[in-house]
Amino acid sequence: MPKFENCEFYESPEAALRAGYRACKRCHPSGEDHALMLAVIALVEDNEDGRVDEAALKRAGIDPSTARRKFKQRLGMSVAEYARLRRLGLAAKAMAGGASVIDAQLDAGFESASGFRAAYAKTFGAAPAKGQADPLFVDWLDTAEGRMVVVTDDRALYLIEFVDRVKLPRQFERLRRIHGRAIVPGTTAITEIIRQEMDDYFAGTCQSFSVAIETTGTEFQDGVWDALQTIPYGETWSYAELATAIGNDKAVRAVASANGSNGLAIVIPCHRVIATGGGLGGYAGGIERKARLLDLERTHRALRDGDLF
Repeated sequence: MPKFENCEFYESPEAALRAGYRACKRCHPSGEDHALMLAVIALVEDNEDGRVDEAALKRAGIDPSTARRKFKQRLGMSVAEYARLRRLGLAAKAMAGGASVIDAQLDAGFESASGFRAAYAKTFGAAPAKGQADPLFVDWLDTAEGRMVVVTDDRALYLIEFVDRVKLPRQFERLRRIHGRAIVPGTTAITEIIRQEMDDYFAGTCQSFSVAIETTGTEFQDGVWDALQTIPYGETWSYAELATAIGNDKAVRAVASANGSNGLAIVIPCHRVIATGGGLGGYAGGIERKARLLDLERTHRALRDGDLF
């Protein structure tokens, strides 16, 4: 560590940049890891066998130690683990489309049949088989309110949540159990749609989402989530008003529970429900984040309606 007397301190990265400093080119502390992650993932996607070694990273101008650290920090796995899961996910998708086990194995870059079967069974809990359910794909988004995790397939969005949400692993397990499908790293066309719409949401230009969604709730929960989607952008309802909207005035507590079980944050706007007395109530993503989301929507609605001044 440098000596204190040899350091200069600034209130923000921007202030340090204006003073002539730059971000460390090795650890990228100012948030440049997003581009790094995309570059490494692109290497994984572009390699036929999905393997990315140190030599490949260096040829792409990426420091291997930085890539390993950032991957572990952001995704909770190494580059090699990501590449292996991605290959297995593509194999699962191929078999779901009718490919034979041996063709899926070879296309995924596994030379050993026994090694492929062992890796597949360890990851998915079942032996590979032709015609099995295709996997769901998980990816991560960076937003103005923090990192979010998304689960999609080629048809719909199944989950979008802030990564610091309590009980997030339980939501993953629920998806696996209900749909009977593995969840592996990867992106789909739906991932790109929600990525763009979420960027637009935080910029104030997306005030309703068009992405196709798939919910995994009970009949009652689905009814509550449908009602949530009718709350206008920039407005709030109380839990009691939400109960009235589903035709059951006495179900306030059940409505609050269903609200908290929503797995499609922001897209199904559970943050727009507040306590009857005007307090914010609860929010799985954190009360402070809920307040900021509501302020964001009120501000951009006022701008849209010309009521800001």
